Amino acid sequence: MSPLDWLAATAAAAALRASPTLYLIVNATHILGIGLILGAILPLDLRLMGFFRRTLLPVIGPFLVRAAATGVILALSTGLALFAVKPLEYLANSAFVTKLALLAALAGSSSSSMPIPASERLYAVGRYRFPSASPRCSLSSSGLASCSRGAGSVFCKKNMLR
Repeated sequence: MSPLDWLAATAAAAALRASPTLYLIVNATHILGIGLILGAILPLDLRLMGFFRRTLLPVIGPFLVRAAATGVILALSTGLALFAVKPLEYLANSAFVTKLALLAALAGSSSSSMPIPASERLYAVGRYRFPSASPRCSLSSSGLASCSRGAGSVFCKKNMLR
């Protein structure tokens, strides 16, 4: 039995196939997770790009990071459950494959352009005065990459539903 067949045979996948209401709830939770990610990352990225300078990064940063992390956990867990319903059909769907490729490529690229490790960036940005414009440009490009990643994910999700 292949891993995809095993995934489709799980109790969670069978329950989602058997109950349209449960599928609807899991799908809504998946969309909520995506909304949490975008709703937390967008203001954080805008702040890192230099907007809303009156808002202190150490004040909003930790909350927005926790909100985004909650969204990631929700989106990944419910996304896996939704994928388990028809894994072979989803892998044959070009919009789904494009969404996965876009998420994988941009998830790796956003952290590689930062001058500071991602785990320390919020606190380091709040305390550290950059000596030149170079690190700020890098943070701005990271913010732009993150915003485009969210937009691309929403675009692919919308096209999958057609």
